[in-house]
Amino acid sequence: MPFRPSCVIWVIFAALTAFFRSLEDVFAKHALARADEYLIAWSSKLIALLFLLPALWLAGIPSISSGYWPALLVSGSLNAAAALLYMRALKSSDLSVTAPMLTFTPLFLLVTSPLMLHEVPDASGLLGVLCIVLGSYLLHGGKGGGLLAPFRSLLRERGPRLMLLVALIWSVSSNVDKMGLRNSSPIFWAISLDAFMVITLLPFAIRRLPQARGAGLSLLLVGVFAGLTVLHHMIALSMTLVAYLIAIKRTSALLSVLWGWLIFREKGMRTRLPGAALMVLGVLLITL
Repeated sequence: MPFRPSCVIWVIFAALTAFFRSLEDVFAKHALARADEYLIAWSSKLIALLFLLPALWLAGIPSISSGYWPALLVSGSLNAAAALLYMRALKSSDLSVTAPMLTFTPLFLLVTSPLMLHEVPDASGLLGVLCIVLGSYLLHGGKGGGLLAPFRSLLRERGPRLMLLVALIWSVSSNVDKMGLRNSSPIFWAISLDAFMVITLLPFAIRRLPQARGAGLSLLLVGVFAGLTVLHHMIALSMTLVAYLIAIKRTSALLSVLWGWLIFREKGMRTRLPGAALMVLGVLLITL
């Protein structure tokens, strides 16, 4: 049966998720000039974990159901693998041909969510998800070689293929996240997932720890915004369909373009307006 949210409070949390994710990307861009990508991925989870622990003290430890541990093992493993694949994709190819592949996550969710959670968007929500996917792709896909450049690069470059695999992994792990928080609580699940990933990614980051001396402040800010992102993500996830949340979360691409124009003086804002307009339309269709 098609799903329609009974209220739009979750939209506020989803929008904040996109906002904090865009700020996480801004400071990650600063940090990448001084530190290795693997160190940034690991340290962001560690700092986010330390940032979230006080929230658990306020909310308390929930009762944990039997489905919690299998979900943690599956989602933690998938997200750790996706984090490493994501970094390898960024190293292998230009961002302009790898980033558009992530827009397929909400599209994949239209298949995985009905199968795993029996969540089916209604017609307006489905159209909204598709608008956000297309709009997000237009924001990135028009750079360097035209709109079809990322698809052509799938045939000759390793990076886009890896990033498409990341999008597929996230379309599964996001559903498992919802199973996990149903068996615990949004805050406890966010902390559990970060703790699992910190332990899993440690072997990849430990020999890169000396790099942290030159990027301490940037790494700290990346971690703080990563913590805020995952906290609001899990709260919104407990209130709505996974496909709706991830679609609105992808509007962080729109905010990243705005920060790029305001902070890094990047050009091309006018040519990206059609994609931006489609994303706004998609949010309105899902919300209303």
